[in-house]
Amino acid sequence: MAGRRQRIWITRAQPGADVTAERVRALGHDPVVAPLLAVKVLPDVAVDLRGVAALAFTSANGVRAFADASGERALKVFAVGAATAQAARSAGFRSVLSADGDVEALAEGIAVRRGELRGAVLHPGAAEPAGDLTGALEKHGVEARRLILYETAPVALEAIDAEALARSDAVLLHSPRAAQVLAKLLKAHPAPHLRALGLSKAVVKPLTRTPMAGKLFPPFPLEAALLNLIDRRP
Repeated sequence: MAGRRQRIWITRAQPGADVTAERVRALGHDPVVAPLLAVKVLPDVAVDLRGVAALAFTSANGVRAFADASGERALKVFAVGAATAQAARSAGFRSVLSADGDVEALAEGIAVRRGELRGAVLHPGAAEPAGDLTGALEKHGVEARRLILYETAPVALEAIDAEALARSDAVLLHSPRAAQVLAKLLKAHPAPHLRALGLSKAVVKPLTRTPMAGKLFPPFPLEAALLNLIDRRP
């Protein structure tokens, strides 16, 4: 794989998809942006921050949705990884800590600091989150609440487009939900030569029974590490 220009299918929702595409292009490959999920921000959501000591974000989409819904920027922020942490800093939050892991790692990181918290941890995010952060926090004895700000819906692809995309060299996946949509798509349009490159083990898990040339994930859930997999052999 190394050294060969490859066609890389980017499945993440916008606006993140275009950012990833630029990074893929900078590596000398050809990005094809075709999101499998679309983000729909829910209108008129009431943001109640009474009793909230900190915010926990598991995606950059959650950060953007909260930033649009509330002007609060003084609360401490716990982020699942570097990209989410950077999104929080860009949105104006001053105190941001990154777990550089998955949802469970985030919960553990917050639990270690529960003595610093004087109130609940609020998790703004999707209607169907990738993991149960509030449940994990409660198991660690941390008071937690959810705030649903957006939902993700599968993007319907025409058969001709799906077949063309399946002829890519590799597909990048940033969430388990996207992998679930891909697994369903590949049942109708098999692509045994296609490699799946996921942000974490949890991301590629929905593809366990899907015939593919490889299913790889980096040691750390960082996009830079994910992109390093493009030139790696399965």
